[in-house]
Amino acid sequence: MTELGNRLKEAREKKGLSLDDLQEATKIQKRYLIGIEEGNYSMMPGQFYVRAFIKQYCEAVELEPEEIFDQYKNEVPAIYHDDLPELSRVQSRKSLSPTSSKAMELFPKILGILFFVGIIVLIYFLYLKFAPNEKPKVVDDSTGVVDHGQPDNSPLNKGSNPDANKDKNTDKTDKSKEDEPVKEEDVVETPTQELAMVSTSGSNSIYALKNAATFKLKVVSTGEAWVKVKNGSGQTLFNGLIKSGEAKEIDATNESEVVIRTGRAYETEIFANDQKLEYAISPTEKDVQNVTIQFTKAE
Repeated sequence: MTELGNRLKEAREKKGLSLDDLQEATKIQKRYLIGIEEGNYSMMPGQFYVRAFIKQYCEAVELEPEEIFDQYKNEVPAIYHDDLPELSRVQSRKSLSPTSSKAMELFPKILGILFFVGIIVLIYFLYLKFAPNEKPKVVDDSTGVVDHGQPDNSPLNKGSNPDANKDKNTDKTDKSKEDEPVKEEDVVETPTQELAMVSTSGSNSIYALKNAATFKLKVVSTGEAWVKVKNGSGQTLFNGLIKSGEAKEIDATNESEVVIRTGRAYETEIFANDQKLEYAISPTEKDVQNVTIQFTKAE
């Protein structure tokens, strides 16, 4: 048995899958699955099936195919490394149905729209609550004269209000107070950055990054982790192996969303502006995880 075959067999047994279960999930005949585990590629129906069968095997046991091909490239004959027509992807018996998968893909977008609408509604109600009201008209109880804001030399003000000069001095005092510098205790503190979990489902988790003017993403490996980073448009920002002690930094300030896929979550640490992300899904339970961070830039 080769090291690749042993790695695949261990992953299958860890998932509690028999060869019969794997045959049902991948639609690959059992004897070919045995050949893959034993490294006997000569028994395959054709040369181009070797890479395709190994890829389907990896997906069924939730291993990253590209990571496996990179680590064990010396065990797979070089002739099989050419680009081949991709076979239909398989799903393990615990995976979601196509309808559920589409719903999960739409869920982050719907959540982002609801969050944006909620922010607009909140700003609107805060404006209604704290918007300055129109100054009310003041009636002098002694004279019954209504103050409409006429100039001091207005005929309505002359002789009608014995305290006119007093009010005028008071207005000057109020204006001088407005011109005074703002004290430190009167300054409103800027909200601190918030990195909060929004939802989880299977091996997928979604987080929201708020109250931050920038988004500096850093992925650190404590072992050897295969990491792939995409933005909200599906564009790949990074894809490769991060060795122990190394880190990959990405400036995602102009991105509204990034998705980090790791093949070894227990050896992968994720930071947003040097704030460490706490996994909502235990890495010991799900070593392959998709972590989405939705970024809302601070005003």
